[in-house]
Amino acid sequence: MRRNWLIVALIVAGLLAAMAATRSLTRPPVLRATNAAGEFDAVRAKDRLARVLGNEAPHPADSLAAEAVRARLIGELRAIGLTPRVEERFTCNGLFKQRGVTCARVRNIVATIGPENGRPHLLVNSHYDSVPVGPGASDAGLGVASMLEAAALMKDRPLGRPVTFLFNEGEELGLLGARAFVEADPLSRRVDALINLEARGTTGPVNMFETSLPNTAAVALYKQSVRNPVANSLAVSAYRLIPNYTDVNTFAEERRWLTLNFAPIGNETRYHSPGDDLQAIDLATLQHMGDQLLQTAGALSAGTPAQADGETLFANVGTSVLVTLPFWLGLTLALVAGLLLLRLVWREKAWGALILLMLVLALGTGLAWLGLSLVGFLREGQFWRAHPKISELAVYAGVVAAGLALIGASRFRLPQLRAAWWLLFVVLGLSLTSVASGALIFFIVPPLLYALAATLRPKASLGLAASLLAALITYLTVGATLGLLQDLLNGGPLWIFALFGGLVLLPWLIEARPLVEARSRRRLLGVGLAIGLLAWLPAALAPAYSADRQQQWTLQYVADSGERQPLWSVVNDRKALPPEWRRFGDWRTGTLLRSTRQRWLAPAPPLAGLVTAQALPVEVATRPGGRSIRLRLNPNGADSVALIAPASASVMALGVPGQLHQLDPGHGAGAYTLACVGRSCAGQVVELQVGAKPLELMVVGTRWALPPVAAPLSAARPANARPQYLPDATLTVQRLTL
Repeated sequence: MRRNWLIVALIVAGLLAAMAATRSLTRPPVLRATNAAGEFDAVRAKDRLARVLGNEAPHPADSLAAEAVRARLIGELRAIGLTPRVEERFTCNGLFKQRGVTCARVRNIVATIGPENGRPHLLVNSHYDSVPVGPGASDAGLGVASMLEAAALMKDRPLGRPVTFLFNEGEELGLLGARAFVEADPLSRRVDALINLEARGTTGPVNMFETSLPNTAAVALYKQSVRNPVANSLAVSAYRLIPNYTDVNTFAEERRWLTLNFAPIGNETRYHSPGDDLQAIDLATLQHMGDQLLQTAGALSAGTPAQADGETLFANVGTSVLVTLPFWLGLTLALVAGLLLLRLVWREKAWGALILLMLVLALGTGLAWLGLSLVGFLREGQFWRAHPKISELAVYAGVVAAGLALIGASRFRLPQLRAAWWLLFVVLGLSLTSVASGALIFFIVPPLLYALAATLRPKASLGLAASLLAALITYLTVGATLGLLQDLLNGGPLWIFALFGGLVLLPWLIEARPLVEARSRRRLLGVGLAIGLLAWLPAALAPAYSADRQQQWTLQYVADSGERQPLWSVVNDRKALPPEWRRFGDWRTGTLLRSTRQRWLAPAPPLAGLVTAQALPVEVATRPGGRSIRLRLNPNGADSVALIAPASASVMALGVPGQLHQLDPGHGAGAYTLACVGRSCAGQVVELQVGAKPLELMVVGTRWALPPVAAPLSAARPANARPQYLPDATLTVQRLTL
């Protein structure tokens, strides 16, 4: 009996160990100890970046710190023999599906290498500005470092055409540098291909996560040129569905360039925070970005391949092979597999097995949701932040538990379970493909392999071999993507990993059934339930935050002229404040400034001499359908000024005179925002085109620093907590009716 349960324990341990290793399936190549002539040198590239960043102060666009970084960046470019030029422009940009426009003065740095032979330019782009809350060593310092090193290596090579390096400013404010380039730089009309470098983390592989459409030519070039590819068409399709933006969005609105977009996503907890520093950079990640830049730029420097119609499916296997397939062929093969499997399910009378396997997925997901809810109730906040793998394994343990309990206790034969599973796999894949077309690449080969083997040679040994091979292919492909998804969704919802984990785990649980079917069904159900719940015990006990992966914690002082009492605001992961913070006031949860985000609020002492930012009416003119309102900004020391109108307002366009961006009321939700950032906002006239009804505006001035009265609260910030996304700041609010 002990031996029987030892087998069960080994199955559970083996499956969880395999799931723990999913991130390693796409690990970037190890850092080279030495580099051949012409190879990318990550150590040298990081040294270049260190000189550019200097004291690693945050350097948002149009700030004094940005001016210093720009001077050092120009110095680096000149030191490697380039002649950079600076293009300055006050510009505004709106983002698709958002009700906001941001304006600032930006200064793009442009340097070109190669022959001026009249051929179109290859554009290599990244941004050198940071967010106000962090130094931006990875976002997008990795891109800056890679471009500097690549430019130094390529400048003396015989190139077939010009290659232009664009170090743009203002990406973090709303892709302003990209907007200024396409609107005001004549060079933008001589470009036909783009390589964009970004970052949403500091470690891990550098993913090629976006292409131009149609993608056939871009994917073919990527496959032919990159030696260690990490890319898949599911990620590319999914990226188009989420409200995330890079400079590519603005470039693609105006130009039809062949495009490849690259970024690492490992350890997002340092992203847009003081933790995005030089120390956090993984040299292997920097090397992976630089290698791919050199390889793709080298291929594109000979010329841009002709665009081709159609969609290409693609996925990396490990980091050495990129599998590609025309979408039409992939869809045909998936449908063939589905029809063959449907016939097998009919022949094996496996409809009950199909229902059972759907129940396994549902139960595994339910156990994940229940575990997260129970531990979250006890601990609050992102309790998994410091050790995400522990909670991820607990999620997968729920799927394993559900599979052992229901599959092991069932009376279905293996051929029934196999046919039912791979049919369900195809159906799930086609359903996902209807939303994100690139997903299809993962749902073709494994089910088709099993379907052909079971149809042509329906022998038990061949069915076992085909099923195991299909399960292995699924692990190497879907499992690798799951490893990336774990980094992408590290903020939650974690229960979704149960669905994708089930795609990897269920074929193995089916093959393990003969090893557990002789066990007591009641005991199997009990063991499964115990595994599903006890797996959450380590997650309940592990530290929530660490020095590397800190808690999000932003402190703000908010003075609203329409309210008698200023407020302290703490924006975190909604974890309850430490008990000792009660001495600072009576804390409650609430929202501010027409935002829906919950935060902790408490009364704050008033500050003498605190002056609000102002928006002074200059002109109100009648126009068809409403009014045009012009206001002159007076920041009064604020680093940014935002005009916020309620979601119910009638707002048609926002910007500055001559640069108005039309808004589609059907796109986006929430309040309307017109923001101006940087030193150039003082005296700047902005314009709003609105309806005829009175408009209520909030004028919010933000200083990226706290007042002295906040010192005790700053000192009491919990250990392993730092601002992220939002800087510690002083906010003033003035209300205006026009």
